[in-house]
Amino acid sequence: MRASHISWNLFGLGLPLLIAALTVPHLLAGLGGQRFGLLALAWGLIGYASALDLGIGRATTQRVAALRNGHDEASIADVLTTATRLTLVTGGIGMVLILLAAMLGVGNLVHANEVPQSEVRSAILLLGLALPMQAVSATYRGVNEAYLSFRNISVLRILLGAANFGLPYLISLFTTRVDILIASLVISRALALWFYRVFALQCLPADGRHGTYSRGVARQLFQFGGWFTISSVLSPLLTQADRFLIAAIISAAAVTTYVIPYEVTVQTLILSSAVTTVAFPAISRLLVDDPAGATRLFRLWFVRVIGAMLAGLLLLAAILPELLTLWLGHPADPASVAVGRILCVGVLANAIGSMYFALLHAKGRTRATAMLHLLEVPLYIAALVGLTKAFGVSGAAVAWSLRMSFDAIGMKMLARQAR
Repeated sequence: MRASHISWNLFGLGLPLLIAALTVPHLLAGLGGQRFGLLALAWGLIGYASALDLGIGRATTQRVAALRNGHDEASIADVLTTATRLTLVTGGIGMVLILLAAMLGVGNLVHANEVPQSEVRSAILLLGLALPMQAVSATYRGVNEAYLSFRNISVLRILLGAANFGLPYLISLFTTRVDILIASLVISRALALWFYRVFALQCLPADGRHGTYSRGVARQLFQFGGWFTISSVLSPLLTQADRFLIAAIISAAAVTTYVIPYEVTVQTLILSSAVTTVAFPAISRLLVDDPAGATRLFRLWFVRVIGAMLAGLLLLAAILPELLTLWLGHPADPASVAVGRILCVGVLANAIGSMYFALLHAKGRTRATAMLHLLEVPLYIAALVGLTKAFGVSGAAVAWSLRMSFDAIGMKMLARQAR
């Protein structure tokens, strides 16, 4: 596990944040609260779409990492072919469900009276096209991560991040139609899928890029990814539920009040994300031949990551009013500042939980993490609805931070049991 791999991950995750920082204030000013809120919901749904691979992408990383360096490396092509077919099917099912939801009028559930419903419906239909692309991309990205090929996927992340924020900004200079803005997101995901595939095939030897679908491999992937499916669906769903419930309980404009500090604070997780992305395949490989070394590696990076996150979040909470004022170009909304500071607590807990999450999955303990996430669902939804109704967007932030804290404690307890 090299520091250069983590550096590439940080670069790939961090530079898009800079692009977002430059474009989001202009998008907010140009689109208005409701249209920007709908765009934020689209970003959230596309992020959630990656869960439609049903854990196959994660299982591919774990399986390919274990097969490398003489551990039946010839089977890797079969793993990739099988995983790709599975995720194409699951992503296609997700697309059909979204298309049906759009035709049944799900857009009417969002309070956005300034945006025509026909425009909202078109946007939802377009988003449906992105689902299979995101699902299959997860498989190809998983192969790159298994081979620790972080430079290529980091460059791609930078370009995708630029398109994610830059294209809507450029389009907003000519039109504020939400469906056209979202069409740019779909096109960028199609291009990303193509490049992920190219990079994945480059990792494999020239004579080992053509595999066959294998039911046996499919069973292995589902054995790992079956329980992870629950986590991969529930975790992003719970992460994005606050935005949708705020839109339904309060308004689409209130989503903006919440999303702005949310994006500022949560993006600090790029450090833990950069480390866990590298640690997962590295620990998976070490567990085959050197379990004690895997434990030492985890402990070393856990201390480093959490120490850095704590220091960074304390600083962020202190300067948040000035940072938001500088970023948005006008005095920060006190409600947004309060939301951001509350979320800082949850972000630290999230970083702790994500480290244990990676460790547990490297050990194949996907069932345990899935059961924990199942337990969280009713508790979080009840807290989110109740606290949002009682305290508005600040209540939603408290509910999110409480869930992250509960998750971190649970993950730590599960890791102790897995020794």
